[in-house]
Amino acid sequence: MGLLSSFLGILGFGIGICGGLLVGFFLFIYREASEVKDPVIRPLNELDTSALEEIMPEIPMWVKTPDYVRVDWVNKFILQMWPYLNTVGVCSMIRRMAQPIFMQYIGKYHIEAIEFESLSLGTLPPNIYGLKVYETNEKELVMEPAFRWAGNPNIVLTIKLFSRRLTIQLVDLQIFASPRITLKPLVPTFPCFANIVVSLMEKPHVDFGLKILGADIMSIPGVYRFVQETIKKQVANLYLWPHTLEIPILDASTVAVKKPVGILHVKVVRALKLLKMDILGTSDPYVKLSFSGERLPPKRTTIKMKNLNPEWNEKFRLIVKDPQLQALELQVYDWDKVGGHDRLGMQLVPLKVLTPNTTKEFTLDLVKNTNVNDPQNRKRRGQLVVELTYVPFRTDSINIHENGDGYEHMENGNGRTSDEGAFGGAGVLLVTIQGAEDVEGEHHSNPYALILFRGEKRKTKMMKKTHDPTWNEEFQFMLEEPPLQEKIHIEVLSKRAGIHLRSKESLGYIEINLSDVLHNGRINNKYHLIDSKNGKIHVELSWKMA
Repeated sequence: MGLLSSFLGILGFGIGICGGLLVGFFLFIYREASEVKDPVIRPLNELDTSALEEIMPEIPMWVKTPDYVRVDWVNKFILQMWPYLNTVGVCSMIRRMAQPIFMQYIGKYHIEAIEFESLSLGTLPPNIYGLKVYETNEKELVMEPAFRWAGNPNIVLTIKLFSRRLTIQLVDLQIFASPRITLKPLVPTFPCFANIVVSLMEKPHVDFGLKILGADIMSIPGVYRFVQETIKKQVANLYLWPHTLEIPILDASTVAVKKPVGILHVKVVRALKLLKMDILGTSDPYVKLSFSGERLPPKRTTIKMKNLNPEWNEKFRLIVKDPQLQALELQVYDWDKVGGHDRLGMQLVPLKVLTPNTTKEFTLDLVKNTNVNDPQNRKRRGQLVVELTYVPFRTDSINIHENGDGYEHMENGNGRTSDEGAFGGAGVLLVTIQGAEDVEGEHHSNPYALILFRGEKRKTKMMKKTHDPTWNEEFQFMLEEPPLQEKIHIEVLSKRAGIHLRSKESLGYIEINLSDVLHNGRINNKYHLIDSKNGKIHVELSWKMA
């Protein structure tokens, strides 16, 4: 009995002590809660240094950096769309992007298969704390969002190893990053951009838990830091600027704008045994040259009067945009003083049959049209002899310097004069008038741009009643040699509709030294218009050398 009474006494003493402590703890909590006052809201300028340092990481970017703007509406939009993006959009894209990466490891380290057992990004969407937008002269939209994502994803990966299934689960994922997102090029097809290009401007902060077969391996000493550094290094190698991730949105063939890639040199030599179209048994032939399907006006030879076997030996140059698809169309006409000209025959030469930088002579049998089943094509209409040379533009970097004897092209440190090739100095000057800003006339504002170069005049279409016209028109000038010491004159004018005393008015002009274009290869700038208060014009110039 003594032993039992002693034991019960000790147990009662312990329970009493614990009960007393518990009661005392609750009384303390009650007293503190009764004395809690309403929180005091104080402006930032009244906080001391230590308080500011504690809350500084939580302050949004639009508060700390004036370049960033608030995008609360975007966060609301993402919150509403997140369930649908999670189930259809983002997860499908992750599976598609991960598949080729998984395939690289199949067959290595005895790995037989890798697949997602479950993939869900959870119910908590990312939050954008600010957005910075950059203005560039290119056809692109550049922005940098600062976002944080502390999500509750359910990502389970299954690896089949040695005929056994190994499950890896990702939990408690947190990502803090500031990527640069570029939408380019901007095109007139919905959604108005062809690609999304993403790159990281700094290493992101990534934190997560990792369970293998249900065990949290991140709790093992040293593993957490090793995994963190490995993830950051791999992400940096893949997407840290200047590395990028490009996501195509539109088919490249539907939005691609074809740029000149070379020059086709055409020599119309002669024609043989042409048809007799005149009453006196002769013809007055000439030749038209153009690319099939092209809307530009065709080039033409001189007229050889009363000659069924004319000799021309005339040279022409045409700009090539797609040598695999384009074809040279040659049409021989009989000139008539009155009425329309009669076509004697025609023929097509696909550019893909030409070898670059090699001259090839063709003796072409003229036909009535391109329909091979037309019985009229069996009639003999004569022949046309031409020499064709396709010279592609140089893709390497070229620096052009002027010396006492002519032009010298520096390629990879080796000098080479322009006389080394028959067309070594020839090239194309491309002038693109993108638009203008703040152009205003005293009497009217119907602006258009006029280009003056080497006596040639080119002009854009007129935009009615606007101070900020957008033209986006390209003009081409084929030159025999680089225009090192020349300038191009571009003027913005306004024209009043109808007949008036002051029908035209100058809104400003610029003159650009083309030597800058030759040394840089391409210039894309906005220039302040001379004789204009605030007007600017956006011009892109590039030099393509054959």
